[in-house]
Amino acid sequence: MTTATATAPSGAHAGAPRRSAIGRIVDRLGGGAVQVVMILLGLFWLVPTLGLLVVSLRTGEVNAAEGWWTIFTKPAELTIEGYSSLLASGFTASFWNTVAITVPTTILVIGIAAMAAYAFAWMEFPGRDLLFLVVVGLLIVPIQIALIPVAALYGGMGIFGSIPGVVLFHVAFGLPFAIFLLRNFFVGIPASLLEAARMDGAPEWKIFVSVVFPLGKPAIASLGIFQFLWVWNDMLIALVFANPENQPMTKALQSQMRQFGTNIDILSSGAFLSLIIPLILFFAFQRYFVQGMMAGSVK
Repeated sequence: MTTATATAPSGAHAGAPRRSAIGRIVDRLGGGAVQVVMILLGLFWLVPTLGLLVVSLRTGEVNAAEGWWTIFTKPAELTIEGYSSLLASGFTASFWNTVAITVPTTILVIGIAAMAAYAFAWMEFPGRDLLFLVVVGLLIVPIQIALIPVAALYGGMGIFGSIPGVVLFHVAFGLPFAIFLLRNFFVGIPASLLEAARMDGAPEWKIFVSVVFPLGKPAIASLGIFQFLWVWNDMLIALVFANPENQPMTKALQSQMRQFGTNIDILSSGAFLSLIIPLILFFAFQRYFVQGMMAGSVK
């Protein structure tokens, strides 16, 4: 009786999974080609930003008559007239109002949420799990249903239309997501580190400051970027709770709108100025941002 033996094809490994067609294409192209494609996609993604910059550096008449891409053949059309008109309209005060709203909000949300997340993750107290479920439930509460009640409350407190009133509203509605995010990150910290600190006699606040907060930098940086962008680009809360003298950039730009958007040069200048600070913030903390986004994906 003859025993048939199957011979594996040359170069193949027994039991090795078959590579998909896309996987084989990627292997043949190599890392260099993939990087070139990614760079091209990134440049393509920046085209709208480039168009916004060009529009902001041309007059409204030229923008109405030609597309922004004609600037490559007519560089003499570039001007800073839009930026000069924007700054003369009081946009600088709106910029500092935005900073006065965004920076305290981001700091307060991070500080309060970090301490609350540590308590929910590593401290035992009655009703902890129920209270955390309440916090998670607040995530689904829409902002719109609180506008009128909070406006009435602010009127009674005498802070309606002020910057502190806008900050408090942003902090209140930013805390549920912030606590949820940081708590889920903090529970992944090895318990042995906290137990070692407790055995050395460290109080809870010392453990939080020396152990948990440094290890939570990726998640905290991610939260900081998200919170900063949400408040920086907010218009709804500013329209309701900010007086004209305390208006941020989003409300100031909205007030510059004319019929049919004929002042597109001024609006584009303000829009480009408003995105500079978020871009600087993102690139400054992008390393922590990527770490925070990847946290928990690999065990």
